[in-house]
Amino acid sequence: MKKIFLIIFLASINFTCCSSYSDISVSSPDGRVNIRFLLVENNKPAYMVFYDNKIIVDTSTLGFDLKNTGPFDRDFRIVNVSECSFSEVWRMPWGEQSEVLNNYNEIIVELQDETKLERKMNLVFRAFDDGIGFRYELPEQSNLKEVIIMDELTQFQLTGDHKSWWIPGDWDIYEHLYRTTRVSEIKVDPVMFENSLAQTYIPYNAVNTPVTMKTDDGIYLSFHEANLTNYSGMTLLIDNDKKLMQSELVGSPDESKVKVTTPFKTPWRTIQISETAGGLIESKLIVNLNEPNKLEDISWIKPMKYVGIWWEMHVDKSSWDMKSGKHGATTENAKRYIDFAAENNIDAVLIEGWNTGWEHWIGFEDREGVFDFVTPYSDYDLWEVVRYANEREIEIIMHHETSAAVQTYETQLDTAYSLCKRLGINAVKTGYVGKIIPKGEYHHGQYMVNHYRKVLESAAKYQIMINSHEPIKPTGIRRTFPNMVSREGLRGQEFNAWSQDGGNPPEHLTIVPFTRMLAGPIDFTPGIFDIKLEKYKPNNQVNTTLAHQLALYVVIYSPLQMAADLPENYEGHPAFQFIRDVGIDWEDSKVINGEIGDYVTIVRKEKETGNWFLGSITDENSREFTIDLSFLEPEVVYYSVIYKDAPDSHWDNNPTAYEIENRELTSSDTLNLILAEGGGAAVSFVKK
Repeated sequence: MKKIFLIIFLASINFTCCSSYSDISVSSPDGRVNIRFLLVENNKPAYMVFYDNKIIVDTSTLGFDLKNTGPFDRDFRIVNVSECSFSEVWRMPWGEQSEVLNNYNEIIVELQDETKLERKMNLVFRAFDDGIGFRYELPEQSNLKEVIIMDELTQFQLTGDHKSWWIPGDWDIYEHLYRTTRVSEIKVDPVMFENSLAQTYIPYNAVNTPVTMKTDDGIYLSFHEANLTNYSGMTLLIDNDKKLMQSELVGSPDESKVKVTTPFKTPWRTIQISETAGGLIESKLIVNLNEPNKLEDISWIKPMKYVGIWWEMHVDKSSWDMKSGKHGATTENAKRYIDFAAENNIDAVLIEGWNTGWEHWIGFEDREGVFDFVTPYSDYDLWEVVRYANEREIEIIMHHETSAAVQTYETQLDTAYSLCKRLGINAVKTGYVGKIIPKGEYHHGQYMVNHYRKVLESAAKYQIMINSHEPIKPTGIRRTFPNMVSREGLRGQEFNAWSQDGGNPPEHLTIVPFTRMLAGPIDFTPGIFDIKLEKYKPNNQVNTTLAHQLALYVVIYSPLQMAADLPENYEGHPAFQFIRDVGIDWEDSKVINGEIGDYVTIVRKEKETGNWFLGSITDENSREFTIDLSFLEPEVVYYSVIYKDAPDSHWDNNPTAYEIENRELTSSDTLNLILAEGGGAAVSFVKK
């Protein structure tokens, strides 16, 4: 770690003032990405983005609508322009790869408006080889101290009717299926989504980020944000005719969007740019726009595979509450999962429904005080379960369902986390199902952004990792606080068990790597082997093949990976060996191929062992790939186990049919993969 800090220090910033303001621009280190700043009509600040000298974002204006002090988007003059270059290599404590190059060129444009208040605003632009980031800075100033932002007026003027993958700009959940349309065809009418879980407000024709696009000349773009701190989440309003996107921040009870004091910096507005779909996945733009690790000792942060008392509730085998008569979180059942984990190279067990209150939380408007996060049900001996887990060298993942009663949770953070500390538990899964209390706040507004951060910082004091469900979207904060290990924030596996609209279609997970996964790790909970759910949920099913489920351990990245199915569905199953073997912390990752909504193949190299793992999935169409294995270490023979769809596999007609093939392979070989409809392939390459 000292070496990395030294590299950062030597890459010191060297600012130089520009002598002329006639051409204000900055290019990426490789020269292919260029950002141009300009003042347009009424001296509005604006920017353009070029890629290989072609405009990919046309003239787009910037600014704010502020309460009391009025519009803050015009009548500006340029006070100063400075520029710098920066390069470092920093090490990820866990992640898709060990080392990350952070290399950019930057300009800072200092502005002052011509009103009598003479308000000041700086615009910071960074150009990377894989895209751009820009943010607003409001310096400390006597005439602008308390800032109430009614709207942020950031525009993204597209240059064509791009193909796009999007979900509605819901202010509470991201649990929607992605839609594939041209920009001109994006239609978000809140009535279309009125039956969505926990949805309270969706602005008309707004989409959530990341929103990913492909231009007609084959350039891939993804629009998102980085370092979301003390601010509201950003959705994007779509003007179909103008092909224009404008920021629409998540609101609050008084209709303002953000309340801050100067000095202040907004989150980064980001555009990832790539010639290939896979290049978006390999981009590290989002984490690079976050601050370095603030935690000193991170030895307690460890990627883990886990099983848990969770899926059995979704398939109605058991329940979270004790009153139902089929309570899942019993001492006996917990020990059964612990035994299974210990026998199968699984690190941890998640136990949901362990604490009192579950019979009171759903459907109740007043959920304050329902959960206390320390009192177990009478049939669950918390201390005995932890003792038994320690005996078998298995970690316990604590579960805190807040029922979105935020103040209840905040008043008990120290109590709940100190209990975890005494028990030796260093991972907590949080949940926020329901409408936020206090009333009028939203999951993605400034109030909750600050709450999620408070939870994360409080957890760090007790050396606890956080896996957040019903979260704010990831924006790269995992770099600054590495205990933010994973999140839900998408339409996950559980929808296959209980949704009435047929669950997630086969194409769903061929879109997610190029959209939601660009933001950060996903706790998707893969590995369902009982595809048809015939014993408990015969009217529901998982819409993939079994081999597809295996491939997700490589395709969908998370440092916490769950073997989500019931233990009895794994016992004696030959394909479970891949879940036992697959890595969870990576030295390197590469995207072999991919087209959004169609297919993707990813390989990852495990830390320490140097073993590689491959995951490949397809949509409802079958595919055949010839994989070049040159990513393997030269002159090394790998014992390879290939888990693949059987010739008659099909996501609906025959989803559990699979084959296992054993081969010796080297970097000079190729591997032919045939993926069934909704199918996949998973391969382990173990050094001999």
